[in-house]
Amino acid sequence: MGVEDELMLTTTLKLRPLFFAESVMKKLFLFPLFAVLMAFCSGAFAQAGDMSTPDGLVKTVTSQVLDQIKADKQIQSGNITRITQLVNEKILPYTDFTRTTRLVMGRNWNTATPQQQKDIVEQFKMLLIRTYSGALAQVRDQQVQYKPFRADPSDTDVVVRSVVLNNGSPIELDYRLYKTPQGWKVYDINVLGAWLIQAYQQQFNEQIQQHGVDGLVQFLTQRNQQLASGKAS
Repeated sequence: MGVEDELMLTTTLKLRPLFFAESVMKKLFLFPLFAVLMAFCSGAFAQAGDMSTPDGLVKTVTSQVLDQIKADKQIQSGNITRITQLVNEKILPYTDFTRTTRLVMGRNWNTATPQQQKDIVEQFKMLLIRTYSGALAQVRDQQVQYKPFRADPSDTDVVVRSVVLNNGSPIELDYRLYKTPQGWKVYDINVLGAWLIQAYQQQFNEQIQQHGVDGLVQFLTQRNQQLASGKAS
């Protein structure tokens, strides 16, 4: 990231803190649920592996989603309905977005009612989909390299590391997974040292402190409405 980019992000943080995480991630072409897709649309693809292992899961889902994208022009053009369907069918089964949202909210999660928790998870998921779906139409010839995966058989929380070569510039892209009775689940993603959960924690906490949990729900809902109408800045 160049000096001009850093200055722009610093200004964004000072003037619009609630949108800082969103701006940073979008600047890096990161779609948190779709960060995997950034690796999918590349010129060098990993072979499908054993989905019972963390690295095998990431590589196998990569192949499956790539096939879907290549066969669907609507997804390539950024159609929200088709992208949401792709997320629900091909990605969400291998992620724990409730865990992601709970960790973003921290202790505030326990103060929310079950209905509020459900609303926040759904609105946060849709916010990420709407914000970063455009990245799918902009990826071209990225190359992806997976780093050697190292973990003990007894580990229940691991990181799968990769590097995306975007026009020759390496971008670190890591996936954090944890083991569940149903298999490994992705719950956090890291781009250039910026973990998704950490990037949104301050914004969520500040919104709750100022307006309560209902205020966070309202903020996410309104942001989604703005993005849907094309009025978001």
